[in-house]
Amino acid sequence: MTAAGSGVVHASMPRLFLWPLVWVLALVVPLSALAVDPPPDRSNVRYGPYYRNVLDFWQAKSAQPTPLFVYIHGGGWYQGDKAAATSDIVRLHIDLISFMLRHGVSVASINYRYATIAPLPAPVLDAARAVQFLRAQAGSWHLDPRRVAAMGTSAGGCTALWLAYHPDLADPRSPDPVARQSTRLSGVLAWNPQTSIDPPVITGWVGPQVLNHPMIWLAVGARDRDDALARYAAFQGLYREYSPINHVAAGAPPVLLVYGTGPLPAATPDLAIHHMAFGSKLKAKAEAVGAVCILRLTNRPDPTQPQPYDFVLKVLDSP
Repeated sequence: MTAAGSGVVHASMPRLFLWPLVWVLALVVPLSALAVDPPPDRSNVRYGPYYRNVLDFWQAKSAQPTPLFVYIHGGGWYQGDKAAATSDIVRLHIDLISFMLRHGVSVASINYRYATIAPLPAPVLDAARAVQFLRAQAGSWHLDPRRVAAMGTSAGGCTALWLAYHPDLADPRSPDPVARQSTRLSGVLAWNPQTSIDPPVITGWVGPQVLNHPMIWLAVGARDRDDALARYAAFQGLYREYSPINHVAAGAPPVLLVYGTGPLPAATPDLAIHHMAFGSKLKAKAEAVGAVCILRLTNRPDPTQPQPYDFVLKVLDSP
Protein backbone atom coordinates (compact mmCIF):
# COMPACT_ATOMS: atom_id res chain seq x y z
CA MET A 1 0.00 0.00 0.00
CA THR A 2 1.32 3.44 -0.91
CA ALA A 3 1.84 6.46 1.29
CA ALA A 4 -0.87 9.09 1.62
CA GLY A 5 -0.88 11.49 -1.30
CA SER A 6 0.78 9.09 -3.72
CA GLY A 7 -1.00 8.36 -6.98
CA VAL A 8 0.15 4.75 -7.34
CA VAL A 9 -2.16 1.81 -6.69
CA HIS A 10 -0.75 -1.40 -5.26
CA ALA A 11 -0.05 -3.76 -8.13
CA SER A 12 -1.91 -6.63 -6.49
CA MET A 13 -5.22 -4.78 -6.14
CA PRO A 14 -8.11 -6.56 -7.91
CA ARG A 15 -9.38 -4.74 -11.00
CA LEU A 16 -11.75 -7.25 -12.55
CA PHE A 17 -14.95 -6.88 -10.55
CA LEU A 18 -16.36 -4.04 -12.67
CA TRP A 19 -15.91 -5.76 -16.03
CA PRO A 20 -19.10 -7.88 -15.94
CA LEU A 21 -21.08 -4.67 -15.46
CA VAL A 22 -19.18 -2.95 -18.26
CA TRP A 23 -19.87 -5.72 -20.74
CA VAL A 24 -23.57 -5.85 -19.85
CA LEU A 25 -23.85 -2.10 -20.36
CA ALA A 26 -21.95 -2.33 -23.63
CA LEU A 27 -24.75 -4.54 -24.97
CA VAL A 28 -27.26 -1.83 -24.10
CA VAL A 29 -25.28 1.26 -25.09
CA PRO A 30 -23.18 0.72 -28.23
CA LEU A 31 -19.88 2.54 -28.05
CA SER A 32 -20.43 3.78 -31.60
CA ALA A 33 -23.44 5.77 -30.35
CA LEU A 34 -21.33 7.92 -28.08
CA ALA A 35 -20.05 11.19 -29.47
CA VAL A 36 -16.64 12.56 -28.63
CA ASP A 37 -16.82 15.26 -25.97
CA PRO A 38 -14.75 18.45 -26.29
CA PRO A 39 -11.48 18.81 -24.37
CA PRO A 40 -11.73 20.60 -21.02
CA ASP A 41 -11.19 24.32 -20.82
CA ARG A 42 -9.10 23.74 -17.70
CA SER A 43 -7.23 20.46 -17.14
CA ASN A 44 -5.79 18.95 -13.96
CA VAL A 45 -6.68 21.93 -11.80
CA ARG A 46 -5.48 21.24 -8.26
CA TYR A 47 -8.19 21.56 -5.61
CA GLY A 48 -6.30 20.08 -2.66
CA PRO A 49 -2.85 19.04 -1.45
CA TYR A 50 -2.72 15.44 -2.66
CA TYR A 51 -1.59 13.94 -5.94
CA ARG A 52 -5.08 12.91 -7.02
CA ASN A 53 -6.75 16.15 -5.92
CA VAL A 54 -7.21 17.37 -9.48
CA LEU A 55 -10.19 18.10 -11.68
CA ASP A 56 -11.08 18.98 -15.26
CA PHE A 57 -13.51 21.78 -16.05
CA TRP A 58 -15.66 22.59 -19.08
CA GLN A 59 -17.12 26.11 -19.28
CA ALA A 60 -20.60 26.58 -20.75
CA LYS A 61 -21.10 29.69 -22.83
CA SER A 62 -23.62 31.98 -21.16
CA ALA A 63 -24.13 35.65 -20.42
CA GLN A 64 -25.24 34.66 -16.92
CA PRO A 65 -23.40 32.55 -14.32
CA THR A 66 -24.01 28.91 -15.18
CA PRO A 67 -25.15 25.93 -13.12
CA LEU A 68 -22.52 23.27 -12.47
CA PHE A 69 -22.65 19.50 -12.96
CA VAL A 70 -19.96 17.52 -11.12
CA TYR A 71 -19.01 14.02 -12.27
CA ILE A 72 -17.57 11.61 -9.65
CA HIS A 73 -16.09 8.49 -11.21
CA GLY A 74 -16.70 4.96 -9.96
CA GLY A 75 -14.32 2.10 -9.33
CA GLY A 76 -14.99 0.97 -5.77
CA TRP A 77 -12.94 3.90 -4.41
CA TYR A 78 -9.81 1.97 -5.47
CA GLN A 79 -9.65 2.50 -9.24
CA GLY A 80 -11.08 4.71 -11.99
CA ASP A 81 -10.35 8.21 -13.24
CA LYS A 82 -12.00 11.53 -14.05
CA ALA A 83 -11.52 10.73 -17.74
CA ALA A 84 -14.55 8.43 -17.43
CA ALA A 85 -16.72 11.53 -17.83
CA THR A 86 -15.87 11.49 -21.54
CA SER A 87 -16.04 7.73 -22.08
CA ASP A 88 -18.44 6.25 -19.53
CA ILE A 89 -20.74 3.88 -21.40
CA VAL A 90 -23.62 4.27 -18.95
CA ARG A 91 -24.69 7.50 -20.57
CA LEU A 92 -27.86 6.35 -22.36
CA HIS A 93 -26.60 7.39 -25.80
CA ILE A 94 -25.94 10.97 -24.65
CA ASP A 95 -22.51 12.55 -24.80
CA LEU A 96 -22.52 13.74 -21.21
CA ILE A 97 -20.35 16.83 -21.40
CA SER A 98 -21.57 18.10 -24.76
CA PHE A 99 -25.18 17.63 -23.65
CA MET A 100 -24.65 19.71 -20.54
CA LEU A 101 -22.73 22.42 -22.37
CA ARG A 102 -25.49 22.67 -25.00
CA HIS A 103 -27.94 23.30 -22.18
CA GLY A 104 -25.87 26.00 -20.53
CA VAL A 105 -24.45 23.85 -17.73
CA SER A 106 -20.73 23.85 -16.95
CA VAL A 107 -19.14 20.51 -16.04
CA ALA A 108 -16.37 19.35 -13.73
CA SER A 109 -14.95 15.86 -13.43
CA ILE A 110 -12.88 15.06 -10.37
CA ASN A 111 -10.25 12.64 -9.16
CA TYR A 112 -9.87 11.75 -5.50
CA ARG A 113 -7.55 9.64 -3.38
CA TYR A 114 -8.11 5.92 -3.69
CA ALA A 115 -8.89 4.01 -0.53
CA THR A 116 -5.69 2.07 -1.24
CA ILE A 117 -3.82 5.35 -0.75
CA ALA A 118 -5.89 6.67 2.16
CA PRO A 119 -8.99 4.80 3.39
CA LEU A 120 -12.25 6.44 4.37
CA PRO A 121 -12.97 9.22 4.90
CA ALA A 122 -10.38 10.35 2.32
CA PRO A 123 -12.18 9.50 -0.99
CA VAL A 124 -15.44 11.08 0.14
CA LEU A 125 -13.98 14.15 1.82
CA ASP A 126 -11.80 14.79 -1.23
CA ALA A 127 -14.99 14.98 -3.31
CA ALA A 128 -16.50 17.35 -0.77
CA ARG A 129 -13.40 19.52 -1.01
CA ALA A 130 -13.68 19.54 -4.80
CA VAL A 131 -17.27 20.83 -4.59
CA GLN A 132 -16.16 23.53 -2.16
CA PHE A 133 -13.25 24.49 -4.40
CA LEU A 134 -15.53 24.81 -7.41
CA ARG A 135 -17.88 27.05 -5.48
CA ALA A 136 -14.93 29.17 -4.42
CA GLN A 137 -14.16 29.75 -8.12
CA ALA A 138 -17.72 30.87 -8.88
CA GLY A 139 -16.75 34.46 -9.64
CA SER A 140 -13.75 33.80 -11.88
CA TRP A 141 -15.28 30.71 -13.54
CA HIS A 142 -18.69 32.28 -14.15
CA LEU A 143 -20.63 29.78 -12.00
CA ASP A 144 -23.82 30.03 -9.96
CA PRO A 145 -22.81 28.48 -6.62
CA ARG A 146 -26.47 27.95 -5.68
CA ARG A 147 -27.00 25.46 -8.50
CA VAL A 148 -24.62 22.51 -8.22
CA ALA A 149 -25.67 18.93 -8.99
CA ALA A 150 -23.60 15.75 -9.14
CA MET A 151 -23.55 12.44 -10.92
CA GLY A 152 -21.68 9.36 -9.79
CA THR A 153 -21.37 5.79 -10.94
CA SER A 154 -21.09 2.98 -8.38
CA ALA A 155 -18.79 4.24 -5.59
CA GLY A 156 -18.91 7.69 -7.17
CA GLY A 157 -22.67 7.54 -6.80
CA CYS A 158 -22.27 6.53 -3.17
CA THR A 159 -20.11 9.62 -2.65
CA ALA A 160 -22.59 11.89 -4.46
CA LEU A 161 -25.47 10.59 -2.34
CA TRP A 162 -23.46 11.09 0.84
CA LEU A 163 -22.86 14.72 -0.14
CA ALA A 164 -26.56 15.16 -0.90
CA TYR A 165 -27.75 13.77 2.41
CA HIS A 166 -25.02 14.67 4.88
CA PRO A 167 -25.19 17.95 6.82
CA ASP A 168 -23.22 20.73 5.17
CA LEU A 169 -19.47 20.56 5.86
CA ALA A 170 -18.97 24.31 5.35
CA ASP A 171 -16.98 25.93 8.15
CA PRO A 172 -17.81 29.66 8.08
CA ARG A 173 -15.06 30.43 10.60
CA SER A 174 -12.28 28.70 8.70
CA PRO A 175 -9.32 30.81 7.57
CA ASP A 176 -9.40 28.72 4.37
CA PRO A 177 -11.82 30.36 1.89
CA VAL A 178 -12.47 26.98 0.25
CA ALA A 179 -13.47 25.34 3.52
CA ARG A 180 -16.01 28.11 4.07
CA GLN A 181 -17.96 26.97 0.99
CA SER A 182 -20.99 24.68 1.06
CA THR A 183 -20.87 20.97 0.20
CA ARG A 184 -24.62 20.66 -0.38
CA LEU A 185 -26.03 19.69 -3.77
CA SER A 186 -29.14 20.66 -5.72
CA GLY A 187 -29.68 17.07 -6.78
CA VAL A 188 -27.95 13.79 -7.63
CA LEU A 189 -28.05 11.35 -10.53
CA ALA A 190 -26.47 8.04 -9.51
CA TRP A 191 -25.88 4.84 -11.49
CA ASN A 192 -25.74 1.60 -9.48
CA PRO A 193 -24.68 3.37 -6.27
CA GLN A 194 -24.08 1.72 -2.92
CA THR A 195 -26.48 3.31 -0.45
CA SER A 196 -24.89 1.46 2.47
CA ILE A 197 -21.47 -0.14 2.88
CA ASP A 198 -22.14 -1.65 6.32
CA PRO A 199 -21.42 -5.41 6.03
CA PRO A 200 -24.26 -6.82 8.18
CA VAL A 201 -26.76 -4.43 6.59
CA ILE A 202 -25.89 -5.07 2.96
CA THR A 203 -25.53 -8.82 3.45
CA GLY A 204 -29.14 -8.82 4.57
CA TRP A 205 -30.12 -6.83 1.51
CA VAL A 206 -28.32 -8.66 -1.30
CA GLY A 207 -26.64 -11.78 0.11
CA PRO A 208 -23.14 -12.82 1.20
CA GLN A 209 -21.40 -12.32 -2.17
CA VAL A 210 -21.36 -8.57 -1.58
CA LEU A 211 -18.68 -9.03 1.09
CA ASN A 212 -16.37 -10.53 -1.53
CA HIS A 213 -16.20 -7.23 -3.41
CA PRO A 214 -12.91 -5.38 -2.68
CA MET A 215 -14.72 -2.10 -2.08
CA ILE A 216 -16.07 -3.35 1.25
CA TRP A 217 -12.70 -4.09 2.83
CA LEU A 218 -10.46 -1.63 0.99
CA ALA A 219 -12.73 1.27 1.95
CA VAL A 220 -11.75 0.98 5.61
CA GLY A 221 -8.15 -0.14 5.14
CA ALA A 222 -8.66 -3.82 5.93
CA ARG A 223 -6.42 -6.46 4.34
CA ASP A 224 -9.25 -8.59 2.99
CA ARG A 225 -12.81 -9.71 3.66
CA ASP A 226 -11.94 -11.80 6.69
CA ASP A 227 -9.89 -8.99 8.21
CA ALA A 228 -12.76 -6.53 7.76
CA LEU A 229 -15.18 -8.89 9.48
CA ALA A 230 -12.79 -9.84 12.28
CA ARG A 231 -12.19 -6.16 13.09
CA TYR A 232 -15.74 -5.00 12.39
CA ALA A 233 -16.04 -3.31 15.78
CA ALA A 234 -13.09 -1.08 14.89
CA PHE A 235 -14.50 -0.25 11.44
CA GLN A 236 -18.17 0.02 12.36
CA GLY A 237 -18.11 3.79 12.79
CA LEU A 238 -16.71 4.32 9.29
CA TYR A 239 -19.13 1.86 7.73
CA ARG A 240 -22.09 3.63 9.29
CA GLU A 241 -20.92 7.20 8.75
CA TYR A 242 -20.18 6.71 5.03
CA SER A 243 -23.42 4.88 4.25
CA PRO A 244 -25.63 7.57 2.64
CA ILE A 245 -28.87 5.95 3.79
CA ASN A 246 -27.99 6.79 7.39
CA HIS A 247 -28.13 10.53 6.64
CA VAL A 248 -31.44 10.74 4.78
CA ALA A 249 -33.65 13.41 6.30
CA ALA A 250 -36.56 15.67 5.42
CA GLY A 251 -35.57 18.50 3.12
CA ALA A 252 -32.90 16.47 1.29
CA PRO A 253 -32.32 17.34 -2.38
CA PRO A 254 -33.98 15.14 -5.01
CA VAL A 255 -32.10 12.11 -6.33
CA LEU A 256 -32.59 9.78 -9.27
CA LEU A 257 -31.14 6.28 -9.04
CA VAL A 258 -30.57 4.04 -12.07
CA TYR A 259 -30.14 0.26 -11.74
CA GLY A 260 -30.70 -2.91 -13.65
CA THR A 261 -32.66 -5.75 -12.09
CA GLY A 262 -31.49 -9.15 -10.88
CA PRO A 263 -32.38 -12.04 -8.59
CA LEU A 264 -31.61 -12.29 -4.91
CA PRO A 265 -29.35 -13.34 -3.41
CA ALA A 266 -26.95 -11.91 -5.98
CA ALA A 267 -24.76 -14.56 -7.58
CA THR A 268 -21.47 -12.64 -7.89
CA PRO A 269 -19.70 -9.83 -6.02
CA ASP A 270 -20.16 -7.41 -8.91
CA LEU A 271 -23.88 -8.09 -9.25
CA ALA A 272 -24.27 -7.83 -5.50
CA ILE A 273 -22.48 -4.49 -5.07
CA HIS A 274 -24.61 -2.91 -7.83
CA HIS A 275 -27.96 -4.54 -7.03
CA MET A 276 -31.19 -2.57 -7.26
CA ALA A 277 -31.94 -3.53 -3.65
CA PHE A 278 -29.61 -0.69 -2.64
CA GLY A 279 -31.92 1.68 -4.48
CA SER A 280 -35.12 0.15 -3.15
CA LYS A 281 -33.94 0.56 0.42
CA LEU A 282 -32.93 4.18 -0.14
CA LYS A 283 -36.21 5.00 -1.88
CA ALA A 284 -38.19 3.58 1.04
CA LYS A 285 -36.14 5.60 3.55
CA ALA A 286 -36.48 8.80 1.52
CA GLU A 287 -40.22 8.42 1.07
CA ALA A 288 -40.63 7.86 4.80
CA VAL A 289 -39.26 11.35 5.49
CA GLY A 290 -40.82 13.06 2.46
CA ALA A 291 -37.65 13.34 0.35
CA VAL A 292 -37.74 12.82 -3.43
CA CYS A 293 -36.04 9.64 -4.61
CA ILE A 294 -36.81 8.23 -8.06
CA LEU A 295 -35.79 4.64 -8.78
CA ARG A 296 -35.35 4.05 -12.52
CA LEU A 297 -34.86 0.48 -13.73
CA THR A 298 -33.16 0.18 -17.10
CA ASN A 299 -35.00 -2.98 -18.14
CA ARG A 300 -38.37 -1.90 -16.72
CA PRO A 301 -38.86 1.54 -18.27
CA ASP A 302 -41.52 3.76 -16.73
CA PRO A 303 -42.70 6.48 -19.14
CA THR A 304 -43.89 8.62 -16.23
CA GLN A 305 -40.34 9.03 -14.94
CA PRO A 306 -38.01 11.76 -16.20
CA GLN A 307 -35.07 10.89 -18.38
CA PRO A 308 -31.88 11.04 -16.29
CA TYR A 309 -30.38 14.14 -17.85
CA ASP A 310 -33.70 15.93 -18.05
CA PHE A 311 -33.89 15.31 -14.30
CA VAL A 312 -30.51 17.00 -13.87
CA LEU A 313 -31.57 20.01 -15.91
CA LYS A 314 -34.74 20.32 -13.86
CA VAL A 315 -32.98 20.27 -10.50
CA LEU A 316 -30.53 22.85 -11.79
CA ASP A 317 -33.38 24.85 -13.30
CA SER A 318 -31.22 25.32 -16.38
CA PRO A 319 -32.60 27.55 -19.18
